[in-house]
Amino acid sequence: MILNLLFKALNDPTRREILELLKEKDLTAGEIADQFNISKPSISHHLDLLRQVGLVVSVKEGQFMFYSLNTTVMDEMLKWIISLQSQKNNSSK
Repeated sequence: MILNLLFKALNDPTRREILELLKEKDLTAGEIADQFNISKPSISHHLDLLRQVGLVVSVKEGQFMFYSLNTTVMDEMLKWIISLQSQKNNSSK
């Protein structure tokens, strides 16, 4: 089930671009929103979905919410994909 949500989250180009931004450094929601020509509530929705599936984590510092990339979920997904590939390779020998 979580993989379905993860793939759904990664399917959106705006969310993928947010992840690319966070790859460089942690950013506030406002700094992220400034990079897009869409409403702040829309960016907030994208960030919330990314947070729900564990791709980003958020920390409140004062009045600002900082977002950072959480690579643990991606690492787990890559391990799963690699295990599928290795199973396929082993079964075709």
